[in-house]
Amino acid sequence: MSEAPGDSLLYKQVAGKIQQLIQSGTLRPGDRIPSVRRASEQHGVSVTTTLQAYLELENRGFIEARPKSGFFVRPQIQSRMPEPRASKPASAVRAVSVGNLQSRLFEAVRMPGIVPFGGAAPGVALLPEAKLNRILASVARSAGERGVSYDPPPGAESLRREIARRALNAGSHISRDEIVTTSGGTEALMLCLRAVTKRGDVVAVESPAYFGVLHAMEELGLKALELPMHPRDGMDLNALESLLKIHSIAACVAVPTFSNPLGALMPDENKRRLVELLTRREVPLIEDDIFGELYFGAQRPRAAQSYDKTGLVMLCSSFSKTLAPGYRVGWIVPGRYQARIQTLKLTSTLATATLPELAIAEFLANGGYDHYLRSARRTYAELVDCMRGAITSAFPPGIKITRPAGGFVLWIELPKKVDALALDDLALAQNISIAPGPMFSATQGFRNFIRISCGHPWSPRIESALGTLGTLVKKLS
Repeated sequence: MSEAPGDSLLYKQVAGKIQQLIQSGTLRPGDRIPSVRRASEQHGVSVTTTLQAYLELENRGFIEARPKSGFFVRPQIQSRMPEPRASKPASAVRAVSVGNLQSRLFEAVRMPGIVPFGGAAPGVALLPEAKLNRILASVARSAGERGVSYDPPPGAESLRREIARRALNAGSHISRDEIVTTSGGTEALMLCLRAVTKRGDVVAVESPAYFGVLHAMEELGLKALELPMHPRDGMDLNALESLLKIHSIAACVAVPTFSNPLGALMPDENKRRLVELLTRREVPLIEDDIFGELYFGAQRPRAAQSYDKTGLVMLCSSFSKTLAPGYRVGWIVPGRYQARIQTLKLTSTLATATLPELAIAEFLANGGYDHYLRSARRTYAELVDCMRGAITSAFPPGIKITRPAGGFVLWIELPKKVDALALDDLALAQNISIAPGPMFSATQGFRNFIRISCGHPWSPRIESALGTLGTLVKKLS
């Protein structure tokens, strides 16, 4: 494999990509990085170019060579900005109250001219809009009566077949018949909660947790038992094990792969232990894997569901974060609850929209999705790194910020004096939307935290908005 003349600086591009993985925390201090030959295959360059890239990273102080062992991330490399500490929620059952904050966020996102740091949705400019819509138009012309007919549960067979095929990348061996399509990820989560809980039940959730889960629990009259979260490794399983002995828990909801808002990636051994802990007490796990395809590392992380042997894990996802939020296509692998999920689907939205299902199935089948994702992963890794740097420069000293290994959200701990809700008011007055920390807590905690989305292309407008946001934080500090 060789480079064309004039590509003598290609090694610096390779070095830059690996440096981003180190700075984002995907490659951690002490981690062995891929061999020179393996890295040359991953980046599509020659062995000589890769070796030059590694020497460049050595000179920059990011990696070190160990005799007869390979290259490793240097332990002393530190980010300019520290991470938040692990959360410590009270180990008590709580009522949930976040719905008013979620409504406020979505109202802000719809405002014309808003800088949308608040909503964790990909910008249209980053999506394969034209290609996907051409496929939709083609499918609409050829589908005939099927295109305007109901597609009742479990949903379009062609899409379920493609989802089952892709699940192998996450270690899950499932058939198309084990999948139910839904109208987006929110319906998937709601159906799972309805399938295994009743009003007044206790559900174990992450803290901070995705506010959509909390809002669903609030609407269903469920109570929350919040679990500590580490910004890199996710849920504290020792805390979960202790609480399982004390409380009667109806279900556990988790985002083991790139949690929202932390971006934490639970190690595989922890995923296995999570499933085993819950299985011993017959507690269903609702696994939200919506960011699973947007990994910054070399391979797709395993799903916790891949360790399930009893059908207690319900795996949920959608194409909203990766492909087309407006198509509203999600899915569930319900395990032993499939019959119940299909019945609930009939009383929820009856069927998932047929044409979007068929269009996405075609996009997956013809290789378009994989081609797009390869580019999207690089783009989001670069945007997250760029946003972290800009926030570091614009915000006052003393803040802490996560180093996600995938997805496109950042969780920021502000100075203690800063009230995130007051900051939200000031930001909206400047046409900037943020997601204040209280949205991610059953009891509206995390008062001095915010979540920032990195899902839009970098631009002078984005840079200016971060500068304004930093000024507002300083004003409130």
